[in-house]
Amino acid sequence: MLGLSKVSPSLLKVLSLLLLASSALPLEAARKPHVVLLGAARRVAYSKVGDPAGARGEERELHVRALIVDGAVKEWTTGEAHDVTDRSFVIRRALRLNDTLPGEHGKGERWVWQRGPWLLVDRTSGHVSLVKLPEYDPAVSQVSWFRDYAAYCGVTTSGKALHAVVAQIAGRKPLLNKKLMIFDGERQGTGCTAPPEWQRAPLRVNFHPAGREEQSFGLVPGSAVLEESGDEEEPPVVTIPARQ
Repeated sequence: MLGLSKVSPSLLKVLSLLLLASSALPLEAARKPHVVLLGAARRVAYSKVGDPAGARGEERELHVRALIVDGAVKEWTTGEAHDVTDRSFVIRRALRLNDTLPGEHGKGERWVWQRGPWLLVDRTSGHVSLVKLPEYDPAVSQVSWFRDYAAYCGVTTSGKALHAVVAQIAGRKPLLNKKLMIFDGERQGTGCTAPPEWQRAPLRVNFHPAGREEQSFGLVPGSAVLEESGDEEEPPVVTIPARQ
C-alpha cells in the first residue's frame, strides 16, 4: 500500500472530496420530506355511556379521521384542524378504548371511542406532541383557537368554579385565568353556551357563561413562543403549565 507521503496533492484533494460526498449521503437521506395527511372522515358509534366526560346530549356517533405520517396511522383525530404556523397545526385526538370486562375475554372484544386531548402536529418533521391545557375539561371546554392561543371555559380542580382561560402553546403560564362563576356540572352542563369569540385589533376574547352576561377580556399580544423541533427521533412534549 502506498504511504500518504507518496500520494500527490491533487489526488489527496480528489480523495478528500469523495470522502466528504460519501459522508453527506446519509445526512441527505435522513432529511427526506415527511408526508402528513388527515384521512377521510368516517362515523363511529359514540355515546355518553362510552365517554361520560366528552359526549354531549344525545350524541350517537362521532366523526373520526386517521392522522397518517409517512403512510402509517399515527393517531385518530376528531373535529377540525387549526393551522398554528405554515408547518404546524393542532387537532383533537380521538381515543379508542378497550371496553371488555375481565370476565368477557374470549367472547369478543368491545371498544368505545372517546374525545381526547389536543395534539400539535409538525408537517415538516412528522412529530406529534401532546398539548396540555390548564383547567381543561373535556365535558366543558370548547376550545377556540387563534394564532397559537387557545381560549376556553376551564374548570378548577375542585370542579366548583368556571374560569375564562386563554393559554399560549408552550407558554409558561396562561395569558388569562379569570373566574366566571360558581359551577355545578350536573345542573349547568357545559357552563358556557358557545365557544369564545376572538377579536383581532385590539386583541380581545368574549366568553358566554350560561345564565350570565357575556364577559369580554382584553389581552396584551405577545410573540409566539412555539418551538418547532427539527427531525429528531423523540420529539419533546409541548406543555402549558397550570397557573400557580
